[in-house]
Amino acid sequence: MIAKIDSLGAGLRLWYRQVEPYKSRPAMITKKILVSDRVRKINGGFSFIPHRFLRDGFLEHLSQPELLLYLFLVLAADHRGLSYYSYERICALLHLRLEQDVAARDGLINKELIAFDGTLFQVLELPAAARSCER
Repeated sequence: MIAKIDSLGAGLRLWYRQVEPYKSRPAMITKKILVSDRVRKINGGFSFIPHRFLRDGFLEHLSQPELLLYLFLVLAADHRGLSYYSYERICALLHLRLEQDVAARDGLINKELIAFDGTLFQVLELPAAARSCER
């Protein structure tokens, strides 16, 4: 019986040493609904950006025009990621000059986030790793 207690005590000391470094971290925030009559629901169309976009560094490698264009294309896309807005309409909606739009488009293509055939855009599944390209 004493051996069991000693074994248990050693196990508790080991557990405490593993937990001790985490004590200085702030506690996890308990999430609660702030405005209960305005909780988002999925109705009709649906757009999403995977959490990996933030967690795996894709966001930090985008310029502001690239991020703006990417967000727009995600929102405009159908369930397969396809959309076909014109340069003029995209520039007007995003308040970009044509050269900013073209540079953002080319940057997103180089980072393998979108494909473009001259008319049709496709938001692609995120690649395995974020690519850092010159901004």
